[in-house]
Amino acid sequence: MSTLPSRTVSVRIERAPELVYGFLARPENFPQWASGLGRSLRRDGDGWIADGPDGPVPVRFTPPNPYGIADHAVRLRPDLEVMLPIRVIANGDGSEVLFTLFQTPGMDDATFARDADWVARDLDTLKRLLEGG
Repeated sequence: MSTLPSRTVSVRIERAPELVYGFLARPENFPQWASGLGRSLRRDGDGWIADGPDGPVPVRFTPPNPYGIADHAVRLRPDLEVMLPIRVIANGDGSEVLFTLFQTPGMDDATFARDADWVARDLDTLKRLLEGG
């Protein structure tokens, strides 16, 4: 068993955690902020599908829960499912959204850094959207 390098990207949002989590817990809202996944996200029976560079990519979402957990998992290949943990926690009267990335086997450091920058941009979009800017 081994661990993967990881990086957590966060953003403060001046909205109540219940509001932020309520928005994040709905996969239908991903197209509004998650440019890497959300632009092509669509319902497929009981699941979700996104368009990847090599075709359809199944996506699983954590069911709504009282803990602020809004994880999703993307199956990039039959043998590789990538978990993308997202947490909403209280920060004063507002929220902190934490998004953790894992550097998967075979991913070089430059790609990992680019992915982290992409997530930061998407979280900034989420912040602007929820704060009304």
